[in-house]
Amino acid sequence: MKRRDFLSLVAASAGSTYAAMIALDLLSQPAKASKKLELKPINQPKTVIVLGAGVAGLCAAYELEKLGYHCVILEANNRIGGRCFTVRNTTKSTEIDGQTQQSTFDEDLYFNAGATRIAQHHVTLDYCQELGVPIEPFNHVNEAAYYYQVDVGKLSNKKIRIREIKQDFLGYKNELLAKAINQDALDLELTKEDQEKLVTFLQLEGNLSPDLFYKGSRNRGYSTLPGASLNPGVIESPFDLSAIIQYGFSWYILNETTFNHQISLLQIVGGIDQLSKAFVNKIKGKISLESPVQEIRKTTTGVKIIYLDKQQKRQSITGDYCICTIPLTVLKSIPSDFSQPMKQAISSIPYMATSKVGLQFKRRFWEEDDRIFGGISYTNQNITQIFYPSDHFFSQKGILVGAYNYEEKAQYFGNLSIQEREKLVLQQGSKIHPQYLEEFESGFYVPWHKLPYNLGGWAMYNTDMRKTVYPQLNQPDDHIYLAGEHLSYYPGWITGSLESSRHVVAQLNERVHSLG
Repeated sequence: MKRRDFLSLVAASAGSTYAAMIALDLLSQPAKASKKLELKPINQPKTVIVLGAGVAGLCAAYELEKLGYHCVILEANNRIGGRCFTVRNTTKSTEIDGQTQQSTFDEDLYFNAGATRIAQHHVTLDYCQELGVPIEPFNHVNEAAYYYQVDVGKLSNKKIRIREIKQDFLGYKNELLAKAINQDALDLELTKEDQEKLVTFLQLEGNLSPDLFYKGSRNRGYSTLPGASLNPGVIESPFDLSAIIQYGFSWYILNETTFNHQISLLQIVGGIDQLSKAFVNKIKGKISLESPVQEIRKTTTGVKIIYLDKQQKRQSITGDYCICTIPLTVLKSIPSDFSQPMKQAISSIPYMATSKVGLQFKRRFWEEDDRIFGGISYTNQNITQIFYPSDHFFSQKGILVGAYNYEEKAQYFGNLSIQEREKLVLQQGSKIHPQYLEEFESGFYVPWHKLPYNLGGWAMYNTDMRKTVYPQLNQPDDHIYLAGEHLSYYPGWITGSLESSRHVVAQLNERVHSLG
């Protein structure tokens, strides 16, 4: 086993690769975010019609106008931002089956129903800096939060602090590795010194006893906290390894360690919609809300868009180019002059069914009673996740993300009535936090696959689609360009929308300059 092989083994077993690299005196460099987009301005104005006032559309208009283009934005919703959607006390939402909600959150509270988190390598941060949008830490990983699993063996129906499961699994895993190395059970090509250093590292990281057994650790928590005088605290006994394996927590661990789900994430102060508002403050062109596109047509010199105005009257507008950021789930049903290969590509991409729920409570019991400040609790119930706010600590009230689910669970959830959704979320959430039932005030329920101008959370590609369909979608169809998170390798992230938008702006601008 070479050093690289060992690091791969540690990573595959949800170990601390970074810590192992330190133990072996190895280092790595983080990826860097993109810089400002710098392109050559045009001499003769061109009109670009942007379809959609989500982040991709707003970014496109912002960048194009800096180069001298005239932009017009058509948005079907009564708000800007797209899936960067912040629910406030005035928010209304109507789903495809007619169910309507009116938020009753307190005026100073909000809920990010869509995009929320920003990784440190995302170009989103560059735009926050450029536009003067303040950011703050988002506590993505908090081991004081809970796991709660049903029907998983001996640990079923028991809320368990994340640190307890993690520490126990880490201890048992390190016990096995340390013993294997110590007994030369592996075909090691590490030097004797490397082996000794690794065993020491595994022993320290896993809190193993001198004989390399895992017998529990203060890192997993105490049944009685230590204090002053003669109170050293009482360390809890570890869970059985077999019970931990049956518990099935690997997805949760992976959700904390992907390239985009870093431990240190960021969020926008005051709600994700502040980024969209900052773009709008810089855009000179007209933005027409409540203007759903009815037809996308080509002309001999550009494009023609048919849309409905606020009075539901058909209107048309022509332009030299069009940048369409409409989700493919919606775009495929709009009559258009797209080429047949483009139509087939648009129709072939499925979107993730996903729901997100905001719950307002009278008091922040997760902080007061459970000592949880930010982070996420995970469960195999329908609600899947509970996000705790990473801001306004010690405030009287707060809003939790009471559910964030996917696929079958989201489909089931979305098919419920508003009242049934509330009942389900409170019933399942109260198994983790019994305070739910007494402290609950109001909720807002967002199944993205049931919102008429979204019909899904984000695009879902498989490997074959990336090779065949994806290149087609990234090519202009005459004077029409597509942009959005679905035209990036960051599906579901704000940075995907921004990166795609920047790519299209550069592509379009290069074309205009080449034509003189």
